[in-house]
This record gives sequence, structure tokens and C-alpha cells, in this order.
Amino acid sequence: MSHVFDPSILRQYDIRGVVDDTLHEADARALGRAFATMASDRGLSKIAVGRDGRDHSQRLQDALIDGLRVCGMDVVNVGMGPSPMLYYAAAELDVDGGIQVTGSHNPGDYNGFKMLLGDGSVHGEAIQELGRIAASGEWSEGAGSLKSKDVLKAYVKRLTKDFRGGEFRIGWDAGNGAAGPALEMLVKALPGEHHTLYTEVDGSFPNHHPDPTVEKNLDDLKALVAEKGLDFGIAFDGDGDRIGAVDGKGRVIWGDQILMLLARPVLAENPGATIIADVKASKALFDRIESMGGDPVMWKTGHSLIKAKMKETGAPLAGEMSGHIFFKHRWYGFDDALYAAVRLIEAVGQAGMSLSSLYDNFPETVATPEMRFPVDGKDKFAVIDQLLDNLRAAGADINDTDGARVTTEDGWWLLRASNTQDVLAARAEASDEEGLDRLVAQIDAELGKLGISRS
Repeated sequence: MSHVFDPSILRQYDIRGVVDDTLHEADARALGRAFATMASDRGLSKIAVGRDGRDHSQRLQDALIDGLRVCGMDVVNVGMGPSPMLYYAAAELDVDGGIQVTGSHNPGDYNGFKMLLGDGSVHGEAIQELGRIAASGEWSEGAGSLKSKDVLKAYVKRLTKDFRGGEFRIGWDAGNGAAGPALEMLVKALPGEHHTLYTEVDGSFPNHHPDPTVEKNLDDLKALVAEKGLDFGIAFDGDGDRIGAVDGKGRVIWGDQILMLLARPVLAENPGATIIADVKASKALFDRIESMGGDPVMWKTGHSLIKAKMKETGAPLAGEMSGHIFFKHRWYGFDDALYAAVRLIEAVGQAGMSLSSLYDNFPETVATPEMRFPVDGKDKFAVIDQLLDNLRAAGADINDTDGARVTTEDGWWLLRASNTQDVLAARAEASDEEGLDRLVAQIDAELGKLGISRS
């Protein structure tokens, strides 16, 4: 019997929707069948499956496993934990891929699936192919086995296997997400003094939304750092693959600044290495990597796309403004916020100064948060194509790696089509507020030519 997914859930990087609205258990079961069929066509037969702590993740996981097994896949259930724990299992266990049931950093009524098959992420056209397999109803057949494997302790032990030092007083905020239990184990294995918030897994996220890229979600962590006089604080998103940080003064260390700190020890061991960052990252990051002897590469936003570019270039480190940090150096190449936290502790320790002092040495710039513009039914990718045509005709200095990143005397601005929402996403950075105002005015002017305004 065929199955048709709501097209809105087949995203660029994963499958994600609102549970019992656009995403149902029947979708999870059909995904399992389609994924098993795709894997079987490649001669693959065993898949690890995990889940986050959302209230509906267990039932979606059960349906997913059922779909995998009836189409011949042997399944290893690694249970509840952060997405990077599932990635670790896929790398270390005798399996051919993995699926994590997770709503990531989205609100509590969302859920979805992040997928690996063979040696890479399932994204883009492969996700659309899963939709076509389901719609055709031409499934593989079989009777796959099921076993459970607890990998949490092994995963946490691996996080600190070659820890190279750094003893600090640190605050941590797991946001009631799936990384909580792993975090409680991790801080016991690290030197220093540690204070944790919200490590109890609760899919309703009763304390704050688990997205550390939104500054208000770091308020409790800032308060903890201030109250205890801690050196710095670290926060995770709902499934533990995005990191946020604040220094001892409560100032946010954004994703590109974290990458700036992490790049120095990596480049010290790998002179001339490629370091990748997404198009949202500060020019200061690319300049800093170059000044340290590295080869900075600007690439498309999206964890699956970054991983593919790392494989292509052999980069030991990559990162995104969203807090996804990818280490191939001494790690596996996947985005893991807990491991990034361990390496941040190392980097601050090796720098020989406080994180606050390191912050003071960052280049002085001012930037907007990410701005979003609804496209009101327009094709967002066609809008970007028209924008690029307009900018080229005007002789603008454009990088079109992912949307339009325009450099001017004031700084730069970016406008790109979101791969997860029907909006255009924008950001701008300048050396002062006046320059930033001029950049934002340029964004508004270009959008106006396309019939789009802020809402």
C-alpha cells in the first residue's frame, strides 16, 4: 500500500512536522519502509535508531522501527539521547546507517527524523526520493530483527577520551533536552567545578525554549554564571547538536566566535588546513582563519551540506552561526555540541586567558540578528534568482554561494532562501551602527523591488 507524505515535512536537511497535524505515526512507519527500501537497494541491511525526549518520540520511534523491520532492516535501538549519540552509534556499531527521531530545536509540538545512510547524511534529493518510494508503494520485503544497545556510557567516555586539559568553573544549561543525562555524566568526568540547569528531560520544555541561538533563552544561564561568579556558561539545544555560550560577564559567544576560538588549536596542529563556515558567519572569522594560516571556505548553510563539503575538502573543522560545530580533527566529522563544549574548554585553557579576555580581543563589529521575511506565496528561490539578477545588473560585489552575500564599504549583508521555512533570511554586519543602518536600508530597498516588505 502506498503512502503520501504531507510535502511540507520533506525538508532540505531532514523530515520535520507538527505531530498529529502534518506528521503522524503512519508517516513514521512509511518512512521506515521507504528508508529500508532505499537501504536495501544499496545492499545495506542494519540501521541504528534513537530518539530525543519529546513526549511523542517514543511512539514515532516504535512506528519507524516497525516500518524498517517489515521491509527487511535489522534494527539496533540505542534509546533516548542526543542526536550526536545516535551519530556516534552509527560510526562505532556494526550498522549501515542511523535515524534519530527528533524535533531538534523546534517547539514541543514538532518532531521529525535525521537520517544517515552509508557514509553520509540523507538530505536534499535523497529525501525527495524517500517520498517517491512511499508514493509508489514498491517496498522491499523481509523480516528484520530488533535488539537494544545502551551506548550512553560509551559515548560520554569517548567525549573525554583524549581531553587535553582546562579546569574552570562552568555553568551548563541542557534546556530539558535530550542531552541532559549525558551532560550529568560528562561533568563528572571533567575537571573543575560544574553547575547544571534543566538536565531533566521534559519534552514540554517547561523552563525555556531549547534554542541557544536566541539570546533570551540564555537568560537563566547568564543568571547562574553571575550568581556563582563562574568563568563561563554553555548551553545546548533540544537534541544536543547545537551549542551556545556566554562568557563570565554574561556576553553571548556566537557560533562564528566559538569557531574562531576552536580554530586556533586545530590550525596549530594542522597548518594550512581548510576551515569551513556558513554564509551567515562574520567576515572577521574568515579573516582570522586566514591570519592564522588556515584556508577559510564559505559554504552553504545546513548541517548536511557542511558535512558533505568537509568530506570533499578534507576540512578538520567547520561550523555554522546556528551553533552546529563539526570536528573531524580527533572526532568523527558530525555536529556534536557536547564534544564542541569539551573542545571549547580545551581551547580556552590552551589560550592561557579567560573567555572574557578572549571576547575582549574579538574584532569590534555590530550585526543584526537573523531577520526573516515572509514571501507571501512567492517561490522563495525564484525571488533570490531575481535578486541576484538585479544586483549583478547594478554591479554589486556578490558572493552567490547560498543566496546573495553583498559586500560594501560599510560591511556586508546576506539574503537567502530558508531551507526550513517559507521565508527569506537576512543578516548584516558592519563596523558601526551607522553603517549597519545603511546595510539594512539596502536590504529593505532590494526587497522592495521584489514586492516584499518586513512584517
